[in-house]
Amino acid sequence: MPSATLHDGTRLGYEIHGSGPAVLLPVDPVPKEGARAEELRRWGMDPALGRTLADGLGDAFQVIAFDYEGHRMNHPAAALTPDHLAADLLAVADAAGAGRFAYYGYSWLALAGLQLALRTDRLAALAMGGFPPLGGPYAQMLQVTAAAHAMAQRPKDPAGSGEGGEYDWSSVEIAADGAQTAQFLGLYQSLTGFDETAAQSRIGCPRLCFAGSADVIPYGPEWGGVTVDMAGPLTRDRARLEAAGWQVRVLDGLDQHRRHATRRGPARAQALADRGVRGLKAPPPRQRRRLTGPAPGERSPAAAGRPRTRSGTAHSRTRGTAPGGRGP
Repeated sequence: MPSATLHDGTRLGYEIHGSGPAVLLPVDPVPKEGARAEELRRWGMDPALGRTLADGLGDAFQVIAFDYEGHRMNHPAAALTPDHLAADLLAVADAAGAGRFAYYGYSWLALAGLQLALRTDRLAALAMGGFPPLGGPYAQMLQVTAAAHAMAQRPKDPAGSGEGGEYDWSSVEIAADGAQTAQFLGLYQSLTGFDETAAQSRIGCPRLCFAGSADVIPYGPEWGGVTVDMAGPLTRDRARLEAAGWQVRVLDGLDQHRRHATRRGPARAQALADRGVRGLKAPPPRQRRRLTGPAPGERSPAAAGRPRTRSGTAHSRTRGTAPGGRGP
C-alpha cells in the first residue's frame, strides 16, 4: 500500500479507488469482519462504511481513502494543532499526486477539513458532517476531551454490551491511554479563541455542512456537565450559513451514530454524503455555482445527516478515544 509521511515522521497508508477529480476521504477503507464487525454494529456503526463510501464515489472520482483517525490512535502525535492537521492532509494529497481535491470529513475530521480550507488554495470543495462550521461546540469539546484525558488513567468497560438498547453515553468510560487523549486535548486547546465568523470569508470553494437532527449529547458531571449540540447550530444559524456560501442539511431523526428507528438512517446519510460530494465539484476558476438540492428522503429546509465512519466518530462519547470518540 502506498503511504504518505506526516508531520511527525510517521507514515500513513492510503488506497485509491476510481478515477476522475480527486476526493480526500479520511475513512478506514478496510471493512471489519467477525467479532469486531458485530461489536461495531451493536454500537450503531457500519463496519464496512469506509469501503462503501470509497467504492460508491469511485465511479465518478479518484477517491483517496486513508484511516487518519486510526493512525493517530496507533501513533499519537506529540502535538496536534490545526496546522498539523492541515499539513498531514496535504501530505496525503501530495503523496497521491492530487494537486487540487475535494475533502469530506465527519465529526472532528470535519473540523479538520475546515482548518484545511483556511490553509490551502488547493481545496476544490468541502463537505463537513457532524460538526458545524458556525456555532461549533469548541468550549464544550475542550471540557469533554479534558475529562477524557483525566479518565484515561483509569479505563473501565462500559456497563452492558450494547445489545437490546441504547447506551447512556454520559456514563461510558474510556479505553484510550494518556498519549491518545492528550493529542486531542491539545487540539481543542489550540482552537481556543478560533474566530469562526471571520473564517467564513476565507473559504473560497463550494461547501456543504450537515448533521442529524438528534445529534445532541448531554454529558454527566464527570464529563463537565456540558451538552454537545451539532444539530442546533445548523438550524439556528441556517440563514447565516447560507449567506456565507454553505449548503445546509439536517437529516431528521439521526444522531451522531446515524441511528434511526426505521433502520434507513445509514442509507439516507450515505446518500447525502454521496450526493453532496458529487454536487461539490470544483467550479470554473473564479466562479461558484450553487450546490445540488436535498437528497432523496430529506426534509426540505431542515434535512441532512451523515454517514458514520471510523473517521467520523462520536464526540468522545463512546469508549472515548478520538475527540469524536471512536467506538469500542
